[in-house]
Amino acid sequence: MAEKFHRATFTRNFLRTITRIKNPDTMLAEASGEGLAKTLGVWDLIILGVGAIIGSGIFAVVGIAAAGNVDGSALGAGPALMISMIIAAIACIFSALCYSEFATMIPVAGGAYTYTFATLGEFAAWMVGWVLMLEYAIGFIAVACAWSNHFVQFMSGFANILPAWLANPPVWLVNDPFTASKLVEADPSITVPTLFGIPLCINLPAIVIVLLITAILVKGTKDSTKMAGLMVFIKLAVIALFVLVGAFYVRPENWTPFAPNGAEGIFAGAFLIFFAYIGFDALATAAEECKNPQKDLPIGIIGSLLVTTVVYVLVALVLTGMQDTASAVSPDFLKAPMAYCMTVVKQNWAAGLISIGSLAGLTSVLLVLEMAATRILFAMSRDHFISTKFQKIHPKFQTPALLTWTVGLLAVLGILTLNLDVAAELCNYGTFTSFIIVCVAVLILRKTDPDRPRPFKVPFSPVVPSLGIICCGGLMIYKSMQPSGSAVLFPIWLGIGALIYLLYGFVRNRLNENKIHREKVAQRKQELCK
Repeated sequence: MAEKFHRATFTRNFLRTITRIKNPDTMLAEASGEGLAKTLGVWDLIILGVGAIIGSGIFAVVGIAAAGNVDGSALGAGPALMISMIIAAIACIFSALCYSEFATMIPVAGGAYTYTFATLGEFAAWMVGWVLMLEYAIGFIAVACAWSNHFVQFMSGFANILPAWLANPPVWLVNDPFTASKLVEADPSITVPTLFGIPLCINLPAIVIVLLITAILVKGTKDSTKMAGLMVFIKLAVIALFVLVGAFYVRPENWTPFAPNGAEGIFAGAFLIFFAYIGFDALATAAEECKNPQKDLPIGIIGSLLVTTVVYVLVALVLTGMQDTASAVSPDFLKAPMAYCMTVVKQNWAAGLISIGSLAGLTSVLLVLEMAATRILFAMSRDHFISTKFQKIHPKFQTPALLTWTVGLLAVLGILTLNLDVAAELCNYGTFTSFIIVCVAVLILRKTDPDRPRPFKVPFSPVVPSLGIICCGGLMIYKSMQPSGSAVLFPIWLGIGALIYLLYGFVRNRLNENKIHREKVAQRKQELCK
């Protein structure tokens, strides 16, 4: 039975407590008792995976990965972009295989957080959950703001039809205070209302889409998947349109030189494109809602990666054939490369449809990111790291409605207050950390619990998990060497997480253990009295 202590003091008992693992059988029992409704099949998972991966990356990042920045601070891969994409996919596949083994072995909500609790203990699990919140929650906010930017750009195309306030809304109505301040500095003619010197800005489109996505998720994962499926169909159709129409305007001379910046440009492109693949790991957080996780989850995770790799390579082939990426390019190409190429060849109708596809792509990404964030917090609530009130399931929709609305409203608060340029950089480190931890966890559980049934096993272990650690660790080191403040901010984020655990999470878990201790003592007394 649990000992009666409340405070976190650095003793041998403390160290033993924070490294105490949670038995996977206990996790499965809790999930079967008051778990989430099982509504997802294999095609639902593939749709969610493709919906999460194909987003802003394919509609924006490919331009920078191919041509580099205008100021020359980042090298481009040129036509060798397709090689960069394959390298990034290979780097992801190692981690994806590790996720698949865990997701089939412990099919409960939480993803990397849950797997860490089963292998590295309580404190490591909390820290991974804290890092995942950085990846998913801030990523969700950043994508919502990107959606707003695309929406405003799309509406500006109807300037001759719509009212001026709708086609070209004021800056303070479609930007956060930090972005609006930069715009005012660049163009003093822009006016923004202020209160005590503080800009009064609200990114209204981003807030509206966040609340809409939250309402859809509350209604149920199956309904959310239907919407994601529609968005995936639209964006894949638009991408197919780009490939088919653009193929007629490809000039083979644009493919030479094939790698204008050599291996350095190829790996720089792979680093950028790596983030266009992020999203498949979100499927693991929905394992508890799968009808047949042992069979469907590996197919969903690996299948979504393969589908998106084929799509990315086809886009890269046509894009670099239409635009010379070995020399200087227009800034518009870097912002929206596919739409820009269609505009250059006088196919404005196709450029407009691609803009619709980008909105659909970002919408599906928002769905999966918020779903992943709520499922991780649901698992953390189950483990008493946060209030157990968040475990409450909606009686009609069978979803964590209170938790979903809480995440949505916190995202709205973040849209109003965060400097997203800084916050978004931190997401990269969160992703690398979670991938590395899952690869390490597979190796640990193979040693500590070798007899546990594994419906899917990572092939060639320990080679594959080790390659995953090396690839993600190498990319993390590469990122930390770039001129950016995120390399300093990430350790600060970890320090804040550790402090919250010591002052709150650790105490909550010990109080819960004491409660269980008292209940068992009372039950034992009753048995003795009888």
